[in-house]
Amino acid sequence: MDSGQDPSRNRIEFRVWGRYAMFTDPLTRVGGEKFSYHLPTYEALKGICKSIYWKPTIVWVVDRVRLMRRIRTQSRGMKPLDYNGIYPSMADPAKKQTPFNTLAIYTYLTGDARKPDPTDIADGPGVEYQVRAHFEWNQHHPALARDQIEGKHFAIAQRSLKLGGRQDIFLGTRDCQGYVTPCVFGEGKSDYDGEGELDYSLMFHSFDYPDETGEGWLRANFWRPHLSDGVLAFPRPDDTSGAILKKDIRRMEAKRFGEEQVQPVEQEYALMGLTEEAEA
Repeated sequence: MDSGQDPSRNRIEFRVWGRYAMFTDPLTRVGGEKFSYHLPTYEALKGICKSIYWKPTIVWVVDRVRLMRRIRTQSRGMKPLDYNGIYPSMADPAKKQTPFNTLAIYTYLTGDARKPDPTDIADGPGVEYQVRAHFEWNQHHPALARDQIEGKHFAIAQRSLKLGGRQDIFLGTRDCQGYVTPCVFGEGKSDYDGEGELDYSLMFHSFDYPDETGEGWLRANFWRPHLSDGVLAFPRPDDTSGAILKKDIRRMEAKRFGEEQVQPVEQEYALMGLTEEAEA
């Protein structure tokens, strides 16, 4: 889905960090175990962009991510509910079975602390990334065509980023809290500077949702990442060069939005106290 927009006019760059991350490898979820990919997925980073600022008028496209800290993993014992387990009532064995806690091992991403004795989570052990992304118009919501005012959406996105996002930031899963702040992509030292090339095998990339593709299918996208000096360049979900492998999951109807369901960007722009100077 190429909107014809100039990405340099609607691009945001931000730093995201947290104590842990879990970009789940679906192959390890059988039996309740979870193991994180070593790299953030396109879908997880797109979700962070949507937590910063989202409206159905736009679609976020993640261009690239830069790993700032050495990849480390940490396994932790968890006690998730097992809804498939058997736990009959001792008083009444015929009573409906109740879910119980089981033991599982979750392997999270983390990283080395920036300082020997850190006093802040930003300097402590954890993950840290720089992300570059831009938004494009969602052409599958024609009723919102009048809301396609690029400068105002961009100004609101920048303001939302400076404030740390509109919704909570998660690094893959709900229990991995993250934080965002604006940055200049490529600035600062990365633990992978000068490390060269590293190829990965097939990994999950993203989902294709009907309201973004105009098709009545939910699809999963997969790809083979190539890390270069700690920088990962993502192919677009609609890439046709063969970099993306697609799998149909199930049929799904797109959710439709009309002008009566969405606050006009001009009104939101005014309520935030933004000015034409800020837009420029």
